[in-house]
Amino acid sequence: MNIVLLDPRQTQSETWTISSKRQLEHLHRHVGVQVGDTLKVGIRGGKRYLTEIVDISEDLIQIKSLKEESVPEKLPVTLIVAMPRPKVLRRLIMDAVTLGVEKIILLHSYRVDKSYWQTPFLQQLDHFITLGLEQAGDTVAPQIELHKRFKPFVEDILPTLISREKPAFVAHPYVEQKMPFAINHACTVVIGPEGGFIPYEIDLLVKNGCQAVSLGNRIIRTETVIPYVLGCLFSTC
Repeated sequence: MNIVLLDPRQTQSETWTISSKRQLEHLHRHVGVQVGDTLKVGIRGGKRYLTEIVDISEDLIQIKSLKEESVPEKLPVTLIVAMPRPKVLRRLIMDAVTLGVEKIILLHSYRVDKSYWQTPFLQQLDHFITLGLEQAGDTVAPQIELHKRFKPFVEDILPTLISREKPAFVAHPYVEQKMPFAINHACTVVIGPEGGFIPYEIDLLVKNGCQAVSLGNRIIRTETVIPYVLGCLFSTC
């Protein structure tokens, strides 16, 4: 946890309060906070600050703001991902949020087991987002959408996300065109399920504006391919 993320309601008075059991346990056990220490704090959906601890008790830490700090910029990316296995979903959301993705869309496809949409992890997305924001020192959550019907989404919604200034790329290992490098501007990225999109789905994505691009001849796990692709598209090296 590299920043303590607070609800705006916790910052209404001159002295702000940290009362989350999870945050308090981390600050006491892993940070060993003391009165007078400084903490990086963000207001969810708002600004972040350097603060000073003014009082500590077992179930409450009180802080006061010292100065405003900058919030990391978002990557101008819409990330569309075929609904992953439940155990992967947690890591995927946290990593995408940490990397600064602006919008995340979870999509059904032929090789996505329908039972994945019943996972209780979908009810915990806000928690995973919070963990990703705290890791990155960010305060602004990405938009998240769920679409359980592939064809209507691709034909009716996907084209509205694509323009000349905002291209869309679908990762597909069986094409010759390579993923572009360091475009550093707004785009949409489409990632398939573990078994990949079936040919019909790739054809439909391409027909509706996506460019099918290859990352090489290795088949990469979903949670691995996302940072790999974003690193390629937004490299400053």
